[in-house]
Amino acid sequence: MLTQASVAQTLPNDTAAYARMGGAKLQLIARFEHQVTGVTVSPDGRTFVNFPRWTEDAPVSVAELGPNGDLRPFPDAEWNAWRNARRDELSPADHWVCVQSVVADKEGNLWVLDPGAPAQSLIVPGAPKLAQIDLRTNQIAHVFAFDETIAPQGSYLNDLRLSPDGRFIYMTDSGARGAIVVIDRTTGVARRVLDGDPSTQVDKTVTVKVDGKPLRQTDGRGVNFSSDGIALTPDGRYLYWQAVKGKTLYRIPTDALQNAQLSPQQVSSRVETVGIDGPADGLLFDERGRLYISAVEHHAVRVRDGDRLWTLLRDPQLRWPDTFTQGPDGTVYVTDSRIPDMSWFKPDNPIALPTSLYAIRRR
Repeated sequence: MLTQASVAQTLPNDTAAYARMGGAKLQLIARFEHQVTGVTVSPDGRTFVNFPRWTEDAPVSVAELGPNGDLRPFPDAEWNAWRNARRDELSPADHWVCVQSVVADKEGNLWVLDPGAPAQSLIVPGAPKLAQIDLRTNQIAHVFAFDETIAPQGSYLNDLRLSPDGRFIYMTDSGARGAIVVIDRTTGVARRVLDGDPSTQVDKTVTVKVDGKPLRQTDGRGVNFSSDGIALTPDGRYLYWQAVKGKTLYRIPTDALQNAQLSPQQVSSRVETVGIDGPADGLLFDERGRLYISAVEHHAVRVRDGDRLWTLLRDPQLRWPDTFTQGPDGTVYVTDSRIPDMSWFKPDNPIALPTSLYAIRRR
């Protein structure tokens, strides 16, 4: 079924003890029958979510969330028609294959990032792309198609941010060889930077744990996501990122990423270490310049304000805080993709719990 139960309630009071440090709590907005990762809210209040093909052949990849919790395939059913079983029938260039992220900008566009690698495995030829959808018409305005120079086999384009003036797009590659991808929209040229740089790679000294136990993928391997979470300061001067299998938060002045004349060594020399956060997934700067951090090992959301780092909320029901977004009223939302439960997550599994979208409410 595509219809989801929309919920507007606060979680039970027994979770209050986990929120004392930050004075915040979760409000459940919606539950989903499939594994959600990305969420975004447009300036006029429209909410969009996406469902990657990780453990199942998801029936909808990108959807607009209705006021009653219903999901409308976006921009239409045809773009959502691709299936693993139909890969020889439908073109991957103009269908969603394995969407990982959705981001609405201030100019009325929705950006959809499709790494094109179901199960985070082999890339379907012709599938990696970044699509721009005009929210005034709900029509595709442009598609950046990525060849193997930008999305080689083993890559997994993960999340994106746009510069305040809209000229540059920054994306993380969380695949086997991490990198940052930069697109200059005035030329349409995409470049891989910090490709293989230590700052974009997994930290081999880190083992990602949940509830004190090493987290394993469905094939038994440990978590090995490279540069994943990405955030841009409100003024656009610095880009931040971190590997999930890592503990260190990095940043770089965006002028170093925008200058195509710099050598890889020169770009690498501009990378700065911000601090040690532990394994993290989603990152987001709010309008006040505070950085929200998904503390995946602790079912928590942390906030970094300058050199100060504190726990905003911790709740055991938040299995894997994944992606943050901020609505036009300042509310911060977070998806729970339940990555620790992927080994048994199937829609027809009666013990499988749904994934969720929450709002973070200050006390």
